[in-house]
Amino acid sequence: MTTPPHRTRLTFHGPLSETRARSLVQRLTRHHPTTVLDIGCGSGELMLRVLAAAPEATGTGIDLDADDLAQGRKTAEDRGLASRARFLEESATGTTQGPADLVLCVGSSQALGDRLPDALTALRRLVTDHGRVLLGEGFWQRTPAPDELSRMWPDAAVTDHPDLATLISMATDAGFRPEWTETASLDEWEEFESGYLADTEVWLAQHPDDPLAAQTRERVDRHRARWLTYRGVLGLAYLTLVPVAAR
Repeated sequence: MTTPPHRTRLTFHGPLSETRARSLVQRLTRHHPTTVLDIGCGSGELMLRVLAAAPEATGTGIDLDADDLAQGRKTAEDRGLASRARFLEESATGTTQGPADLVLCVGSSQALGDRLPDALTALRRLVTDHGRVLLGEGFWQRTPAPDELSRMWPDAAVTDHPDLATLISMATDAGFRPEWTETASLDEWEEFESGYLADTEVWLAQHPDDPLAAQTRERVDRHRARWLTYRGVLGLAYLTLVPVAAR
């Protein structure tokens, strides 16, 4: 019995291309942040790239996945960034790690609250008055039909995500102005979703009778069916947010 490989072809755990990542890092370091906080950091790839581009900055990544955090520490060590990067295994709910000059929250707003407005309020508290927040957040590109929702994740509902205009309105209501609005392309989504499954698909082809094959095949087929359903329906926005100065 062998263990199916997982996520070895992914640089980012989300639909983020190298081209967009470089552009984001350039924009986010333009105001010379000295402190960076990454909410739901995973292995911290984007935070580490920010630290490499901002040599005066230190970074703190928060996540609950010990394996991802261990990978982040190793990568930081390999890149000579270990003295400037911390990876903490703790909940982001009510965290006292901020405020920071740059807060990264990409696909992780749920770590700050069940409701998006509450998460945005928390992000405003966690960023310094002259800092920036990078919010990576899902939105509906169009309203999904009931039969589409039934084939997405369990208990999927229209209320799970806003549309893009509503998402930006929520951000402004929480005390931000959108410096930059961009959304993941279909190519980025397909590269991410294909890369997420690719190693396991190859393993299944090579080990069809492995004791783990049946349950692995079921999991992979279910995931692929879901993403092919939300393909072109679910979007991901990358919002660079500027906090409104307190009056």
